Amino acid sequence: MLPRRAQEEEALQKINLLHQDETSASSTTSEGDGDMPLKRAADILFTERMKNNFKEWRDVIVSKPDSHLSKNIKCTAGQFQTVFFKMRPAIMLNGFSSHQLQLIQQVLRKNFRDLVYVCTYGEDETSEKRVVYSDTDDDKILLMKDVQEDLLKNREARVKSAIGIRHVIDLLSSERKLIVGHSCFLDIAQVYSKFVGPLPSSIKEFALSIHTIFPHIADTRHLMTVNQAVQKLMKQKSKSLSSAFSLLCPSSHSYAEKSSSLSPVRIEVGGDKTMSSCFISGAKHEAGYDAYMTGCVFAQLCTYLDIKFEQLSPQDNLATNNKLQKHINLLSPSWNSGTVLDLSSGMERPEPGYMRRYPAAVYDNIVLIWGFMSKVRPKEIKDCIRKVFGTGSVTSVFSIDSTAALVQFKKSESVNDFLDLKAVLERTDSAISILHPLSTILEGGQTRAAKYDTYRDICSSSESKYLFADQAEAVCATSKNQVPENVDDNLISDVQQSILDGTLLTSVNKGDGTKSGSKNEDADDITCQHILDALHNNRALFGNRMRSQ
Repeated sequence: MLPRRAQEEEALQKINLLHQDETSASSTTSEGDGDMPLKRAADILFTERMKNNFKEWRDVIVSKPDSHLSKNIKCTAGQFQTVFFKMRPAIMLNGFSSHQLQLIQQVLRKNFRDLVYVCTYGEDETSEKRVVYSDTDDDKILLMKDVQEDLLKNREARVKSAIGIRHVIDLLSSERKLIVGHSCFLDIAQVYSKFVGPLPSSIKEFALSIHTIFPHIADTRHLMTVNQAVQKLMKQKSKSLSSAFSLLCPSSHSYAEKSSSLSPVRIEVGGDKTMSSCFISGAKHEAGYDAYMTGCVFAQLCTYLDIKFEQLSPQDNLATNNKLQKHINLLSPSWNSGTVLDLSSGMERPEPGYMRRYPAAVYDNIVLIWGFMSKVRPKEIKDCIRKVFGTGSVTSVFSIDSTAALVQFKKSESVNDFLDLKAVLERTDSAISILHPLSTILEGGQTRAAKYDTYRDICSSSESKYLFADQAEAVCATSKNQVPENVDDNLISDVQQSILDGTLLTSVNKGDGTKSGSKNEDADDITCQHILDALHNNRALFGNRMRSQ
């Protein structure tokens, strides 16, 4: 497939160069070029037989110009079926191997100036080989020119057929049609990537570029936020396509909630009884039905904007309607961003009526964990970390895939604490490293962790792997800047020793709220709080020691 225009142009350029090379080669080919030595008896006998057959067929054509009209010319050496190629007598070469075809071309070059080997392609892209009679040199040149032109047209047609659905994309763009989608930012990005070119490096560049291709894009998810009646109707409701369809288009399906304040727009779908039944089945997430729901939701939202379809003529362009125009070309970059992207300017601005349901991303508070060997759910990750850092320590966990997740802490200092604790537990050979609550996500040292900057670097890399853990390891393997170690080896060594000696456990909280400062605590009673306190104290001592050196 050649969906992108650059790929199409590259293919056509290669075809033109190939055509020029073939034309040049055919004009400079001389007798004896590319001849194969005849060493095998089978090759010698085959070439002699072909030479006799071609001579006999050619002699009949020359001596009896009208005889080829009978289609079959009987010869003593065999029988050839005469066909016509560009108004000239010809023989179809069927059933010959590639080696035999090479020998036939050699026989023609050495023995027949008026017989030409021609290879063309039929409608089903199968090659067709012929021997064509050409009575003069000028006619032979004209014949080969026609064949080369046919080959060029055939190759160009194959390129055009490989373009596929991009013909539709090009037509929509050239006609400046109104494109309607629901939460369609990623859909538009996919269309751009597959049919236009590589995604631009910035969101502003992407917005301006897509605006030149599709100047009118309406996002029904954004349209639901611009009318107070719709906002009231959708209050505390999901803004998913199926939810919006259920609320706004009650007459389109049997299970609808009849809470719409306006009469729904009547949508007629063409098709037979079998086809029409699929539009009332509620088969969401099927491409055709999702498109149907999006159209219904858009039509109903237009009525809330006081757009009366019965008053519009076929010549009216809905994309330029004054009541709709100020609400189009505004897409939500993500479901939790709280902003809309203006495609005409490339700038983001707050989304009207947005109510945040999830905590905003604070990048300094985020830890990336990857390399999970077994499937770990976000809730399990959150529960493990909360057992160590406290109930309110984690605000959200976002699963990237089965091998990686992003964890957002409430406090930024918890990021370093987590990375330090992980490093100590993985390098401490004791029961605590096995029985510790974090062992579920540490998986015996198999997982890796880093700050959010590392996640950004991994995503921006040219490496491309299916699973994020594989992507991260590929980036780390090829990058000059490896993922940094979380804690200095000397600091970890000091912490391990201090835990065993009990020298730094001077302010450890017990379960009853009292503090313990005993140096003789049993090593079996070491807790994660011991390690955290030891890390904090040793980090301070280690820093002072480094400054004094």
